[in-house]
Amino acid sequence: MRMLNFPLHMSVRLAAGLALSSALLCCSCAAIAQQPGSSAPAVQITASEQAPTTPDVASAPEESATPATPTYPNTSPESLLIGPGDLLHITVLRESELDQHTRVLDSGDITLALTGTLPVQELTPAEAASRIAKKYLDGGFLLHPQVSVFVEEYATQTVTILGQVAHPGTVHLSAPRTLIDVLSLAGGLTDSADRHIVIERKDKNGEPAERIKAFIPNRADDALNADVLVRPGDTVIVPKAGIVYILGDVAHPGGYVMQNDSKLTVLQAIALAAGASKTASEKKVLLVRSVDGISQSVDLPLRDMERGRDPDVSLQPNDILYVPFSLMKNISLGIAQITASASSALIYAAH
Repeated sequence: MRMLNFPLHMSVRLAAGLALSSALLCCSCAAIAQQPGSSAPAVQITASEQAPTTPDVASAPEESATPATPTYPNTSPESLLIGPGDLLHITVLRESELDQHTRVLDSGDITLALTGTLPVQELTPAEAASRIAKKYLDGGFLLHPQVSVFVEEYATQTVTILGQVAHPGTVHLSAPRTLIDVLSLAGGLTDSADRHIVIERKDKNGEPAERIKAFIPNRADDALNADVLVRPGDTVIVPKAGIVYILGDVAHPGGYVMQNDSKLTVLQAIALAAGASKTASEKKVLLVRSVDGISQSVDLPLRDMERGRDPDVSLQPNDILYVPFSLMKNISLGIAQITASASSALIYAAH
């Protein structure tokens, strides 16, 4: 074997270099062991540079993971509520043996299969279905009951129509209807009907709670635009229109219904009676009006009203307008005789 001979001074330098390399390697390993797992250098962030802990709601609103349930603030509540005597059809999904037709008792309860009685008066069909489902769930009869309730016959949801209509009585409503629709169900207004109609609305106990005054104009467009709603359980009263009596020397003496929006003047009343006769004294007419049960009379200047010198006078219901005869055929009548003549006068309705 051949030996390599190094000078002494080179051997010493080689040994010192190896020792220095070993020391540096140990220091590097110790430094690496003390550093965190991330290889990115640590950066110190001052307080002004840190992100705020609370997000700015105004600039960037937080989004929810699940969409919010939409709300409908303008949704009107159910107007038809379950009442005594109503016939209900109850169905349970996938449980046909629990389907039944039951009528609400006078106490407001119904009798369900398996669960017994349950109060449903003054509930909507949806609320009744929810209570029935809870009854089956709490009793341990069904794990996931899905119930629906349908009102086959409303026994209490009717509207009573009284007064000057062709067919007064009661009509059944399944939802709120306009006043025009309800009057048409009763055959419409009669010739002597007043256009001012009263609607009486009751509370849950059946007691009168509110009175609504409605007006049906003579004009078709205005009448169709009348948006008064009649609800089930209401009472509609159509009063008789006021009557004005035109007597004396006119073409058609008698009583005339105040159909023109319940307003009538002296000149309009005489026109309805086909005007004064040629033998009439048009200088003045006699107006007889009852005030607190006492008949009072006043002379009106008919000729001046016809010529526009004096304003036309509005009449009231039950007023009596007497057109006197001429001086040659004048018949002197007192207030009592004029009033008695009005009671037997024929009643006319303008068409």
